[in-house]
Amino acid sequence: MDRKRFRALATLSAWLMPMAAIPSPAAAEPYPRADIVIYGCTSGGVVAAIEARRLGRSVLLVCREDYLGGMSTNGLGWSDTGNHRAIGGLSLEFYRKVKRYYDDPSVWTHAPRPARAENFVDGDAMWQFEPKVAERIFEDWAKQAGVIIVRNQPLDRSKRGVEMDGNRITAFRSKTGQRFEGKVFIDATYEGDLMAGAGISFTVGREGNATYGETLNGVQLANTTNHQFTLDIDPYRVPGNPSSGLVPRISAERPARDGTADRKIQAYTYRMCLTDVPANRVPFPKPAGYDASQYILLQRYMDAGYRDYFRKFDRIPNGKTDTNNFGAFSFDNIGMNYGYPEGSDADRAAIAREHTTYQQGLLWFMANDPGVPAETRAEMSKWGLCKDEFTGTGHWPREIYVREARRMVSDFVMAEPHLRGTKPTPRPVGMGSYNMDSHNVQRIVDARGFARNEGNIEISPGRAYLISYDAIVPKKREATNLLVPVALSASHIAYGSIRMEPVFMILGQSAAAASSIAIDDQIAVQDVDYDKLRARLTSEGQILELAN
Repeated sequence: MDRKRFRALATLSAWLMPMAAIPSPAAAEPYPRADIVIYGCTSGGVVAAIEARRLGRSVLLVCREDYLGGMSTNGLGWSDTGNHRAIGGLSLEFYRKVKRYYDDPSVWTHAPRPARAENFVDGDAMWQFEPKVAERIFEDWAKQAGVIIVRNQPLDRSKRGVEMDGNRITAFRSKTGQRFEGKVFIDATYEGDLMAGAGISFTVGREGNATYGETLNGVQLANTTNHQFTLDIDPYRVPGNPSSGLVPRISAERPARDGTADRKIQAYTYRMCLTDVPANRVPFPKPAGYDASQYILLQRYMDAGYRDYFRKFDRIPNGKTDTNNFGAFSFDNIGMNYGYPEGSDADRAAIAREHTTYQQGLLWFMANDPGVPAETRAEMSKWGLCKDEFTGTGHWPREIYVREARRMVSDFVMAEPHLRGTKPTPRPVGMGSYNMDSHNVQRIVDARGFARNEGNIEISPGRAYLISYDAIVPKKREATNLLVPVALSASHIAYGSIRMEPVFMILGQSAAAASSIAIDDQIAVQDVDYDKLRARLTSEGQILELAN
């Protein structure tokens, strides 16, 4: 290892502007082999890099894009935390940094600091934040730790993109031609792209309940009661006439029996940062390709009397929101993302563009269409995009919310019984506590001939639960030097709880700590001494047990 060269690169990385693009492939100097190479600059990836540096490791944090933080810096500012006591280590440190930032009265520029509110401030941590603030925290934190960040390096997802020597990854290449060599690799992407490129087993979609002894997996029509139509809405172009065809945004497919498997995935969305502060408000754009007919179903729902649209405009600091889906027809683009997990980069970009058109069109429709009730148009017109957020992308989030894509299948799979405590969880490296949460998966015509959503589940596991180290390492025969703390080994419904940003940071830290031990002991990541790992994690404040 050329440590002098790494120190020089770290100095250069600290000096460069945080959002600067890296040199072109022809001009870029090859990076030396790192102890730990992390692909994916999600919150989990950033924390993994910081942990690796704290342990004295050389690390490369390789970003597909030019920014850090994943969804935590792209609109998801109303943190899905669950039990705050289950959050420790560097994950908790992030939320403490948030609070220290907002303790300064001068940063409250667009709205006064609110009185203490549930899930807003808890002791020395704060759980809600502006996207730009989260990004600043991640950038400063990584810089202070000496993390070398290599931006705009999407993985070459062809067969030549990941180099293997038997069951060890030796390097991977980006689409720019840059090569990244390391001792241990961490896939911190939401999509599990490095994992898939290395030939690791994975799955997409919903398992049947019988696969892992679950009750909330597979098709869930009977259990889909939230974000459901509360009124009977005709789905046909000519009401009452099935032969006229369906209006947009409804599938003609008949759902399978409840509890059976399929390859469909829960809906994606953009978590919009909106504001009703006039000085910081940008009017909603009318997207190219706007088509009011895409919202006929919503129009009929309005005509039938539905008005509950604004429930999930969740307040974050400075007069802004983290705006999420609420109700039967809202910002979730149901059924339009099935091709994303395994799609090409071009396929994914097309899906993201379609989601943007749908969501921006919905905002425009609700604020401007004469068929929308006047009071709804007036209320929506009070809102707009934030002038001081996402300034390089028209104030629109840079990243779609990939709630679920590929999930690794390892020798151990986290499932509903582990979350509920009816089966033991070996070798814990973190905890989760949020609801087993799946957004809707499809919109269909029910047996009575009305529109109905299917797939939404919001059931508490009843406790904070353990997450196994064995769920973040692949099968040993497939790769001995890869950890996957984000697209980890979990069933659809278990992943629905685990998939929260605080948990990804927890697991990112644990993955880096395990990587360091594997390097020291010159062993496969699967063979890391758990007692040694547990001692290190607990010494760093990671929560590995909790009295419920």
